[in-house]
Amino acid sequence: MTNDNETTRRPTTDWPRLRSGPFVVGGVLVGIGAVAAIAGAAVAGTHVAAATRAWIKELETPPDQLARLRWEQAKATAVAGASTWRGHPNAKVRLVRRDSSAAG
Repeated sequence: MTNDNETTRRPTTDWPRLRSGPFVVGGVLVGIGAVAAIAGAAVAGTHVAAATRAWIKELETPPDQLARLRWEQAKATAVAGASTWRGHPNAKVRLVRRDSSAAG
């Protein structure tokens, strides 16, 4: 028989041997990339905000006043449509169901 002492000294799973150097370099590069991404998002966001402010200043009617005007128009349209619907001659007609046993 073979010597069982040699097989018992081995670990049951052979994990790969890893060096810490590449992990440290990878972590540093990921950190630098994250900082660069945050800086890029900040620059782009600042530019979009400034361009939006300039665009709003160029408008003839500010957005809040335009929204208020459209809301008033929508309310007036709804009231006019409802009164027209109620005043229509067909609105006064009532439908009566016939009983199906009386028809036969």
